[in-house]
Amino acid sequence: MSAKETSPNRKLLLVIGAFLAAYLVPWGSARVSGALGEAFLMLGEYARDHVLLCLVPAMFIAGAITVFLDQRSVMRYLGPGANRLAAYGVASVSGAILAVCSCTVLPIFKGIYKKGAGLGPAVAFLYSGPAINVLAIVLSAKVFGWRLGLARAVGAVAFSVVIGLAMAFIYRKDDAARAADARLFAAPEEEPARGLGKMSFYMLSMVGILVFVNWADSGGGSAAWDAVYSAKYWIAAAFGLALLYSLAKWFTRGDLVEWTAATRDFSLQILPLLFGGVLVAGFLLGRPGHDALIPGAWIAGLLGGNSLAANFLAALSGAAMYFATLTEIPIIQGLLGAGMGRGPALALLLAGPSLSLPSMLVISAELGWKKTATYVALVVALSTLAGVAFGAVA
Repeated sequence: MSAKETSPNRKLLLVIGAFLAAYLVPWGSARVSGALGEAFLMLGEYARDHVLLCLVPAMFIAGAITVFLDQRSVMRYLGPGANRLAAYGVASVSGAILAVCSCTVLPIFKGIYKKGAGLGPAVAFLYSGPAINVLAIVLSAKVFGWRLGLARAVGAVAFSVVIGLAMAFIYRKDDAARAADARLFAAPEEEPARGLGKMSFYMLSMVGILVFVNWADSGGGSAAWDAVYSAKYWIAAAFGLALLYSLAKWFTRGDLVEWTAATRDFSLQILPLLFGGVLVAGFLLGRPGHDALIPGAWIAGLLGGNSLAANFLAALSGAAMYFATLTEIPIIQGLLGAGMGRGPALALLLAGPSLSLPSMLVISAELGWKKTATYVALVVALSTLAGVAFGAVA
């Protein structure tokens, strides 16, 4: 069946789904109407707190990767045939630099994957970007104790590599075919318009803006960290001036138009899926500390002890929820106070920051539902096993 034949069918299914929701859902009940309000309140918070300072800089970085980054370099260092130690080593610690949430990392992941990065290194980066946040790990150790903080750090780095290698192995034929196509349609060898030094300066200036404009307050956990926090806008402004210098010095008007168009295209592909996913997550689970369709007390009541079911539920619910950077810590602190076991707490810490319903929608648009389901299953399964093991010795 051709794409022209399937498109109307998909539209019809959407219309039928909307009709069934309008007809069957008891919108007048207090629980449902409250959940609907939570959905839009969560979307409002997401738009205010994350779009301008997180997603917009990430979109411009993704656009720059697509337009200006040399495809042969990506294939050499991150492609399916690249040195595994170097590729997975870089991907697995990227989160220590970026400190982004599960949604902010998506456009950057999409950019490097489109440029020819292998599925394994790209997925390792996708997991590690939000999972290996230095401040989050430090605060985890401070709030929950050094054992849980260390387990989170070790688990996040190890999982990024294991999940990346597993995805690369499972879909090795697809990756090989994709790499062959990339080499077949690659542009002929030519001298790059900008050398490595200029491109590094340009890219690092944008990464600096993204990192420092989103620098979080440690709440007294680290004096040095809070000193940077107090000056974060000045530091971000310095990186902004560096970006303006590079654009004026090394880029033509045509380059800027192409970069802007690529950023626009990424935004149109990603933002509708993210906003839709945030609405669904808010409707089902609500904002932290607020009940929606699924009462928080149900989740807290099921996470006590260290059973396989409790750890699995913690990992699964963490994968579905949306955590802004560092918000997982007070949420889990509250759940621990309500009787949550320490094993399920680790399972949620390992699965939650790296996944969410909104991110799953965007990942599926890039990788397809089969690869996305495999990725989610790996994250949930490994997080569950880590929680069971940690709960047994903690």
